[in-house]
Amino acid sequence: MVTTLTLELPDRVAALLQRTWTDLSRATLESLAVEGYRTGKLSCAEVGEMLGHASRWESEAFLAEHDAWPGTTLEEFQSDCATLERLRDA
Repeated sequence: MVTTLTLELPDRVAALLQRTWTDLSRATLESLAVEGYRTGKLSCAEVGEMLGHASRWESEAFLAEHDAWPGTTLEEFQSDCATLERLRDA
């Protein structure tokens, strides 16, 4: 089963967005997937299903490109990386 969503945007706003994203429908779908993952509402597998990815690796790469880390902010992730680096050098 597939659910179809319809969004209404003022023409001026849609035109502005289409300057960045020529496929506004796909960009909206991807944005929804990223936000769903970031907030813990969607798993990586569900993101892949939603976007038609062929593998988990494709989904993980997509999410990484969008700085989407579940339950972790980018700042927390960077802090964790810095801590790991310090521990490795110790």
